[in-house]
Amino acid sequence: MEICGHSDFRKQLQDYRLTTAEIIYRMPDHPALLQSYIWQELDIAPRFPILHQFLHFWEAKLDGKLYMVKVANEALITPGEFRYHSGEFVLN
Repeated sequence: MEICGHSDFRKQLQDYRLTTAEIIYRMPDHPALLQSYIWQELDIAPRFPILHQFLHFWEAKLDGKLYMVKVANEALITPGEFRYHSGEFVLN
């Protein structure tokens, strides 16, 4: 049994990134109208296999035809920054 969050942390160490997709689709009953849906998950850039799996599910099971998908992603775990600071530090 995974402790809450440990699985996500492991994914982040394996270069999964927080991926957000704005999915624009046509309303099933009114195809001239567009609707927006926000999807967010940890995924691997640049191939985005989890997003692609979700979009294949959408096309197979849901009525709203996809119009456009905008994708953004960001690494949550990055190497630490090291900066030099000028000054004097006295330790006792």
